[in-house]
Amino acid sequence: MLNKYVMSEIYKTDIAVIGAGPVGLFAVFECGMLGMRCHVIDSLPEIGGQCSALYPEKPIYDIPGYPRIDAGDLIARLEEQAQPFSPAYHLGQEVVSLRKSETKWLLETSAGQRIEAGGVIIAAGAGAFGPNRPPLDGIEAYEGISVFYMVRRKDDFVGKHVVIAGGGDSAVDWTLALADVAASVSLVHRRDKFRAAADSVEKIHRLAADKKIQLVVPYQLKGLEGQDGYLTGVRVESLDGDVHVLTADVLLPFYGLVPHLGPITEWGFDISGHHIPVDPGTCETNHPGIYAIGDIASYDNKLKLILTGFAEAAQAAHAAYHHLNPDRELHFEYSTTHGVPGIAKKA
Repeated sequence: MLNKYVMSEIYKTDIAVIGAGPVGLFAVFECGMLGMRCHVIDSLPEIGGQCSALYPEKPIYDIPGYPRIDAGDLIARLEEQAQPFSPAYHLGQEVVSLRKSETKWLLETSAGQRIEAGGVIIAAGAGAFGPNRPPLDGIEAYEGISVFYMVRRKDDFVGKHVVIAGGGDSAVDWTLALADVAASVSLVHRRDKFRAAADSVEKIHRLAADKKIQLVVPYQLKGLEGQDGYLTGVRVESLDGDVHVLTADVLLPFYGLVPHLGPITEWGFDISGHHIPVDPGTCETNHPGIYAIGDIASYDNKLKLILTGFAEAAQAAHAAYHHLNPDRELHFEYSTTHGVPGIAKKA
């Protein structure tokens, strides 16, 4: 395993958090409140997990204190909350190896980075995610330049000719979001029916009728035109074989993300149904010093809610503190008592 990847220096930290979704980000905060430093690894190129990748502008209604908050805004608030503790993010890479090294855990990533940690918190949701790429020749050369599988800010597409492909919520929602900022938006789908919220689909048809977007149905992606990673056009083909070229600066293929547990299945956990059983009181797995929280963790009568994952993050952080400091008593105080370490209290 070691020789397959280019080795780097070893980063040393208290806790390695696998997964940068909302639960993983809150684990950084909880660990920071206990004086523990974190390195965070995620297979996606941006933090936020599914909240950022699939539905950043979808409202969430069951976050305490927020009657309504968009998923992307929730991630921004969690990032801000974790920021005082200076987490190190290793994005766009998976943990490919996890093994015990004396009293520490050594993690290696697909980018060749190595992290030595006293404890590990797995907040991987359904596992690592990768884009469901359309089968277009040479698409890799455009990725990250003019082909994107997730969007964080619609302002990045102001004045651009955007082609969106897909028929689900992500494709429809981003079509609606970009219609008023992009130079043009073309929505390509192989059927004339969409798998999205009915009111959103109705808005799509109104925009098309008003010629504010172009509905390209039933068509599918055929090829890309451009050079050096920069698109000039996207070829699309009808079911009858008619080929057209859509002017494009950007292609956003929203065909979903493909989840997989990947190497996690090889690390000796008692995996059951793509979940890792944990002690509900500590979230510890069958490996001492490794904890699982969020959707990947399972125990009797668990509720799969973000707020449940937040509570598990706090439990795991406290359990990890005792694991790293077996001879040190933790004098627990509420944040209202001592504030956030490293930030001066406001008058």
